[in-house]
Amino acid sequence: MAAEPWQTAEIPGPKKASVITKPEVVVAMIKRAQHPVLVVGHKAAEIDFDGGKLVDFVIGFAKKSGIPVVATAHMIGEFTKRGFKPAAFMPAVDIGNRLVDPSWTGVDGKGQHDLALFVGLYYYMEWTILSGLKHFAKHLKTISLDNVYHPHASWSFPNLSHEEWVKNLKVILEKV
Repeated sequence: MAAEPWQTAEIPGPKKASVITKPEVVVAMIKRAQHPVLVVGHKAAEIDFDGGKLVDFVIGFAKKSGIPVVATAHMIGEFTKRGFKPAAFMPAVDIGNRLVDPSWTGVDGKGQHDLALFVGLYYYMEWTILSGLKHFAKHLKTISLDNVYHPHASWSFPNLSHEEWVKNLKVILEKV
């Protein structure tokens, strides 16, 4: 299945993200990963999600999966007021740079991350970070959990309606 970038003027080059056609693909990649990390942008506090906000889904997902969370922007406050402590807090560009660095031992000091999931960042910022990771972090697989297609990720949902996206994320949470 082919997909086009959500922002049509963006030209990703010949190598594009594989499209997540079934949420079970994400579950399989998470289960196969040795050291995943979840990067959460500030939009997670703004996006409505099944009677709450996307950040509430992220907390449930992180608790169930055991994946360490990196809070960007003002998300540390959103997590804290919900009683959840992320593994790290840093600017989104900084986590992008650290994921490229072969000497960085990860947010928990247990070694390089082999899978990075992204959700809730501005499209253009996530686009740029994923582009850098695609070119300079060959050891790392990336997944965009947003409802818009990110061609620089290893895997990305296509451009989905909000309802279809929520349904897919709920399946991931259920099966992880």
